[in-house]
Amino acid sequence: MTDSAGNESHGALDEVRVLDFTSVMAGPFATRMLADLGADVVKIESLDGDQVRSRPPVREGCSAYFGHLNAGKRSMACNLKSPKIRSLILDLVKRFDVVVENFRPGVMQRFGLDYQALSAINPRLIYCSISGYGQQGPKAHHPAYAPVIHATSGFDMVNMHYQDDASRPAASGIFIADVLGGVHAFGAIQAALYQREKTGKGQYIDLSMLEAMVGMLVYETQEAQFPGGARRPLYTPLKTRDGFIMIAPTSPRNFEQLSDAVGHPEWREDPRFRTVADRNANWATLLALAEEWTCLRSSEEAEEILSGHGVPCGRYREMAEVLSDPQLAARQALTTISDAAGPYAVPNPPFRMSGSRVEARNLVASLGQHGRALLTEELGVSRDDLDALQAAGQLI
Repeated sequence: MTDSAGNESHGALDEVRVLDFTSVMAGPFATRMLADLGADVVKIESLDGDQVRSRPPVREGCSAYFGHLNAGKRSMACNLKSPKIRSLILDLVKRFDVVVENFRPGVMQRFGLDYQALSAINPRLIYCSISGYGQQGPKAHHPAYAPVIHATSGFDMVNMHYQDDASRPAASGIFIADVLGGVHAFGAIQAALYQREKTGKGQYIDLSMLEAMVGMLVYETQEAQFPGGARRPLYTPLKTRDGFIMIAPTSPRNFEQLSDAVGHPEWREDPRFRTVADRNANWATLLALAEEWTCLRSSEEAEEILSGHGVPCGRYREMAEVLSDPQLAARQALTTISDAAGPYAVPNPPFRMSGSRVEARNLVASLGQHGRALLTEELGVSRDDLDALQAAGQLI
């Protein structure tokens, strides 16, 4: 990747080294973003490997789901319960900048690899723990995956209340809490790295996925404290001849553009729509009238006409179509990586930097692929000692 001047650029985190003890999604999402910016991320896996290695889509034994979350990372597979492995990891920690883990609270302490133990040998270490509920509190030790956090955070009930015909919370396979937690962890690590440049000291980061989800519910947090106002206008899909389209005429100018686009400039003088307050009070009626127009047109035609008039809108698309979007292509939003089963596309981070390479690195490690070389290069472990660790079932 080149910068805005056309010069080959380096990653903003090229000198940062990360020991990644995470698995599944929230932690790997965070550490993949670190790798995307050039950090040297070493994924420490169990001897069985991250469970996502076996999750579909799997091609010739390789999970594209795993590769998506773990591109750019090296892999070392070992038994963290082994005193010999623990001793080697303690030696590695002296050479690394960041540790990220997403075990349940207390697990890393039982391994002897908690922040207190590691910061004692590397005071500059930044240590990030990602968990469902945080490290303290009555639910800290409860198991939690993203769907559980969606329910516990209020997100699912809020979303149900926004559906007039819903009798139960919606099912979902999109793990918002994992992604949101991973993004917050990524940001917190950057802040800690910056602070370390000023103080010379590392610190501990305690990331709660529950709090990440609650923080996302901005309006809902306030409405719960001060209920009783008019219902918030809801953005509903409008039918077209072949699908659906979303329109969001939120500003007075957008409303005027919508009335022109659908051929009803008289709406501007309609007492139901004359002011912002009028439109909010009659929002469902406005959308129903707009749908009478969209129903007569294809999604593509409606989008072209509405956007041509400046109306914020977008037709509903399947993921296969999204991946071929010319807008994403123009932004180089996707890049190609390869594993043993072949190439596939993954998203780059959603931001660009004029002086830094920001993209997924083309490396999907097999389980334990780099462990032996890492221990030899970093710590001088001999081949005989490595063979002994492997024979004892402590290292792949």
